[in-house]
Amino acid sequence: MATAITASALFTGCAVQTPPVSIKESPQSTAAQKTAQLTVVAAAPVKPTLKRKIALGRITNETSFGRSLLRDSAGDPLGKQVTDLLSKSLTESGAYVVFERPDIGKLKDESALTGAKLNIIGVDALIIGSLTEFGRKTVGQSGFVSSSKKQVAFAKVDLRVVDVTTGQVFFATSGAGESSTESASTFGFGSQASYDGTLNDSAIRQAISEAVNRLSTEMAGRPWQTFFLSAEQNQYFVAGGKSQGLRPGMVFSVQTLGAKIKSPQTGFEISLPGREIAQLRIDANFGDSEATEGSVGSLVSGSIQGFKIEQLVIRVKEAS
Repeated sequence: MATAITASALFTGCAVQTPPVSIKESPQSTAAQKTAQLTVVAAAPVKPTLKRKIALGRITNETSFGRSLLRDSAGDPLGKQVTDLLSKSLTESGAYVVFERPDIGKLKDESALTGAKLNIIGVDALIIGSLTEFGRKTVGQSGFVSSSKKQVAFAKVDLRVVDVTTGQVFFATSGAGESSTESASTFGFGSQASYDGTLNDSAIRQAISEAVNRLSTEMAGRPWQTFFLSAEQNQYFVAGGKSQGLRPGMVFSVQTLGAKIKSPQTGFEISLPGREIAQLRIDANFGDSEATEGSVGSLVSGSIQGFKIEQLVIRVKEAS
């Protein structure tokens, strides 16, 4: 009888196997975070989305992972990986025009080699940051007939957005990500998991996606404005087109640029409010990329006679 019970237990143990190893994302998956980023752009028909010109500055690995006495700051593969993933995430969000800065030396070398003029465009803000937390751990449980093991990778990135004209940090944020893989066995049978290096990449990618999502939310709340490109008879050409959410029929406020005065309190230069002198309706868009797009408009009220177009700014009409 005892022999039969033992045999039955052995056969039952052999038959119980857990599913194959699977990668588990954090509660907010990468796909969900990308969807949240694109929501900013999806709102363009209601409110124009000004694509900020952003450049990546110093993005470094400030953790002990991947560092050694023989490796200096120039040899920072993890920091370069974070920079590349951040650049990709910012571009895919659709809310920014991203400019190359970390490898700008290579662009200058190529320009000198071909004789082509390198036209460096200024940006609205510079992103500086670092990987501040990164690590792995293995947790598990072990019983008489079964055991489980879980590998967990965790990453955190901190970003600062700097105004290039003043050097002021006007926004700071962080993002965290976690990725894991789990294995289990009963009587020695079941899934097995060796060291999985892709967990590191997944955790970093999720941390960056969360930080970019928060950055996009902040940028979307900042006021939108644009400027005249040219004025010909009754047609007015303005910067910004379809990709920024400008659509035919939209009406904007044309205002004078307020004087700039240095504040004796803070030392910062403050722009005084301008005044509305006209209203502009968008009639059509032109251009085939975000770098060449523009719009054609006409005045529906007021006049800009007596003003130079360089002295005027086009802003979203405030709700009355």
